[in-house]
Amino acid sequence: MADRTPYEPDLPRTMKVRQKALRTGWTTGTCASAAAKAATEALVSQRARDVVEVALPSGRRVTFAVDSCLIRADRAEAVVIKDAGDDPDVTHGARLTATACWRDEPGIELDGGIGVGVVTKPGLGLELGGPAINPVPRKMIEQAVGESVDLKARGVRVVISVPDGETMARKTTNKRLGILGGISILGTTGIVRPFSTASWRASVEQAVAVMAAQGEKTLVLCTGGRTEKGAMRLLPQLPAVCFVEVGDFTGAALRKAVEHGITQVVFVGMAGKLTKLASGVLMTHYTRSKVDTALLAEITLTMGGSGELAGQVAEANTARHAYELWEAAGLLGRAGRELCRRVAVVLEQFAAEAGGDIAAQVVLVDFTGQRMIAMYGRLSR
Repeated sequence: MADRTPYEPDLPRTMKVRQKALRTGWTTGTCASAAAKAATEALVSQRARDVVEVALPSGRRVTFAVDSCLIRADRAEAVVIKDAGDDPDVTHGARLTATACWRDEPGIELDGGIGVGVVTKPGLGLELGGPAINPVPRKMIEQAVGESVDLKARGVRVVISVPDGETMARKTTNKRLGILGGISILGTTGIVRPFSTASWRASVEQAVAVMAAQGEKTLVLCTGGRTEKGAMRLLPQLPAVCFVEVGDFTGAALRKAVEHGITQVVFVGMAGKLTKLASGVLMTHYTRSKVDTALLAEITLTMGGSGELAGQVAEANTARHAYELWEAAGLLGRAGRELCRRVAVVLEQFAAEAGGDIAAQVVLVDFTGQRMIAMYGRLSR
């Protein structure tokens, strides 16, 4: 379990109001990086470590207890147990296991073992046939291992495993997404925030109320930390209080905006969330809704795409896969704008039904959250 005493996570503004109520946790990516560092240090020193310290993407450093460590002359294995905090996470308690051994060439070779899923379908931004270890966790693991051994001079092979990971994956959408045989190693900030709780919803509503109390009339809703940073760059004229990480609670945020007389809303998101919103789903948590690829196929045809392309989009594995198909066909700009238009219609209609008159601007960003792909709507300020 991580030592939180010296460490206060750099939480988004919408979390500040409830830090004491709900406990944050650690992503599988963070735990995997800690296990990888513990295994590498044991391989180098031939001594087991009780604790290790690793860096989060923000640069902050956190300390983890090492649950167990096995050492042989040519390899070492270490286990860190995941603590998901108060999030209802199926991987809470998972034993993130890293095995480290020497390799002939300098650098790190990273692979997945038992309980880590294998990518079998496109649209996830990962290599087909490779382990489901996302880009940010990969960087965290490489940094953690590089703190223990000079990777320019020596080579290390690290295998991440999760005993019971295949069983855990049955409670996720991994199989539908083409991730087979285990869980994904995830995380963009290293911190698990309890998005799926009433307290998270309450914090979103309070953030909207605080913004309105300062006389601001433009609310910027962002799906997460990456989109929030991108939105701030797109709208530098707006004060920070206008930006709210809405998570899955778009409907709750809009109702609160209507209540406080807010007249303009900007929604900044990636293809998956926008597709759900365009379908009329305002509670977008993955357990309660799914991406409607038929809608994306309809947009493809409306924007001049071929029937063949529309068929491919209809069968797309994820919204990201559809996005990539649009991009490859040169249709991304037009289709993206139409997707944004449809989301704006849904948001404005929802606000009207709640008794408000809100003008919506919708922005589709890429999967880094930093680059605008398409936009619909116009702000008056």
